[in-house]
Amino acid sequence: MNKRFLTRATVASAAAIALALAVPLAASAHVRVNPDQAAAGSYATLTFKVPTESATAGTVKLEVDLPTDTPLGSVSYQPLAGWKTQVVTEKLAKPIKTDDGTVTEAPTKVIWTADSGVQVAPGEFQQFVISAGAMPDTGSILLPAHQYYSDGSVVDWDEKTPASGKEPEHPAPTVYINDAPPAADGAGSTASVTATPAAAPSSSSSSASDAVAIGLGIGGLALGAIALVLAVFAVTRRGRVAPTAKK
Repeated sequence: MNKRFLTRATVASAAAIALALAVPLAASAHVRVNPDQAAAGSYATLTFKVPTESATAGTVKLEVDLPTDTPLGSVSYQPLAGWKTQVVTEKLAKPIKTDDGTVTEAPTKVIWTADSGVQVAPGEFQQFVISAGAMPDTGSILLPAHQYYSDGSVVDWDEKTPASGKEPEHPAPTVYINDAPPAADGAGSTASVTATPAAAPSSSSSSASDAVAIGLGIGGLALGAIALVLAVFAVTRRGRVAPTAKK
């Protein structure tokens, strides 16, 4: 009886602890940008932080689409050990007129491919870094990311976050230039942005979201620990109560 009670209590405690650990993980699992702003005309360092959300497969390839309606004139990448990087430059379907002349071709995609035997394993994340500019004089630019897994599945981070701030299931990495980030934007988009001249970061909403997730996690851990202690105490107390002697 005591053993059965202890087993049930232990299972319940473990479930509470697992749930507590899962809360902050789920809240931060998306590929994000923080800060998510840059100044028009600046050259920004964009860091794409890519977590592996699958429990059984690793990330082996990442593709990031660059804007073609407001193209970036220059894109370079930071070498990453174990990964091959390619910047794809193509002719634009419609030439763009700028102060420096007419732009007929521009970088349209950056591709990172893992070497054989290399992957971002479950529970890990990797950062992919590029330098891009000059930032166009526009509201914002979307940088849709396509995450390829070792089991052949692909996750497309390509949905635009509406002005209401209600985040879609697969939000696209977004750099806000003249527009302000959505008020309820949970934690930004997929890339970390540092601009030259410096961008004006907006991380208050991200900090609030992270604080809530951490608070929920700590609360769940505490409840799990309390449940386990009470279960052990109850079983121990039962074991110390001597059986009533027969007359």
